[in-house]
This record gives sequence, C-alpha cells and structure tokens, in this order.
Amino acid sequence: MVNRISILMYHQVGEFAPMQEHRANYCDHRRFAAQMAFLKGFGYQVLDPDQVLACVRGEQSIPPRAVALTFDDGYENFVSYALPVLRHHDFPATVYAVSGRIGGQAQWFAQDSGRPVPALMSAAQLRAIRAAGITVGSHTVSHLKLAAATPERQRRELIDSKACLEDLLGEEVKHLCYPYGSFGPDTVRTAAAAGYLSATTCLRGPALPGDHPLILPRKAISFGDSLIGYFWKLVVKNKPKPQLVEWRRTSPQIRSPC
Repeated sequence: MVNRISILMYHQVGEFAPMQEHRANYCDHRRFAAQMAFLKGFGYQVLDPDQVLACVRGEQSIPPRAVALTFDDGYENFVSYALPVLRHHDFPATVYAVSGRIGGQAQWFAQDSGRPVPALMSAAQLRAIRAAGITVGSHTVSHLKLAAATPERQRRELIDSKACLEDLLGEEVKHLCYPYGSFGPDTVRTAAAAGYLSATTCLRGPALPGDHPLILPRKAISFGDSLIGYFWKLVVKNKPKPQLVEWRRTSPQIRSPC
C-alpha cells in the first residue's frame, strides 16, 4: 500500500457559537487541542511544507501516518489558540497570509450578512509565529478568486504577495495557497514562474507521490468534526473526488513558462 499525506485545512481556531453554515471556516479550540493530542497519541508524523514537497517529488519516502497542518488566511486567533497547542506538541504548520490585509480584517466575510469579520495577524505577529517555527506562505494580496481574474491580475497577486512577505520575514516564501481553491492551468504556470514550489488547493483527497506540487489536495476540518469524524477523514476518507482525479490526469501537461 502506498503511503499518503493528509494535508489538513483549517481556518479559524477559537471559541464560536454553534453554526449551520461556513462550518469549514471554524474549529473550536477544545476540539483542536483534542485533535492534536490524537495525532501525538497515535504516532502521526506531522510534516512541514518542505517535507511534503520532497515526498510528492519522490525525493523522500512518505512516512506512515503522515499529516501536514495548514491554516488559511492568517487569523489573529491562531496566535492565542492554535500556536500554544502546536508548540506543546512540537508540531510544524503552515499559515497562509493575505499580504494586502496584514494587520487588518478579513473583509471578504462582510459579504455574508451577520457573520463577524475577524482580525488578521499583524506583521509583528507573523514574524513571531515564524520565529516559533511556523512556516508563513502566501494567500495572494487581496484574497480573490484567481481563476476569475485576468492573467496580469493573477501575476501581480502572486508576485506582489510573495515579495511583500519576503520583505516582512527576511526569507524566501516558497509555499502558496489558492484562495477559495480557485485556480486554473494558467494560474499554476504563473505560480511556478513567480517562484513558488508548492501550492495547496481545496481539491479533496490525500496527497500522493507524483502529485503536481502546485496542485496539492487537502482535507477540510470542520466545526462539527468529532474525534470519530477526524479519524474518519484521516484514515478512511482517502478516495479522491472526481475533480482531483481529473487534475491528476491533466496536470503532467502543465509546465511553467520558459
């Protein structure tokens, strides 16, 4: 049996009222702590994004029970709720920051009437989590749907975000996440030309050796996931969705521009 990587997708971690909509945008902090204890207790190997990249490239073997932890958007509550738990277990993780909203708010929430608009991490907080061992990746400049943007807008969103974060952190930013999971072949080529080495999507399934490193699938962790549901997503729910199957079929044809 081929080992695989469950790249888990989180957004906010904190304390939230019960909800019926947008559940994949929230994780109760007590459930998050229990989920991380589950990974530690059952011997899961939590990989950083460079290790994930090496595994899908075939440069190293995927270990048994491999997991990677990703957090979209760079919410301020990551610092209060998720970071202490990750440090307690010595787990690596990746936070994808929206460079044009650093120190601001997630204004895209405002399109949903009645939904609180959360704060995003400041530059100082992003530097602090990087110093604590968390990888900071790009989530574009303005959190737009890249596949719906013009080629030039896509290019600017990817290049400018990378440059901004590199200036802020003083190091190369190699990892990207497509907002809303929105991307197309041209987006992948543009990301490669901009210098990104990996990119995560919302395509559902585990990552495998040979996957295109700029089209990595994930598994969303939702507000209502119990530990049984968490186990199910990690161990049982490994059949790729049709969209992922199609991207795997066509992705070898996608090459970066010369």
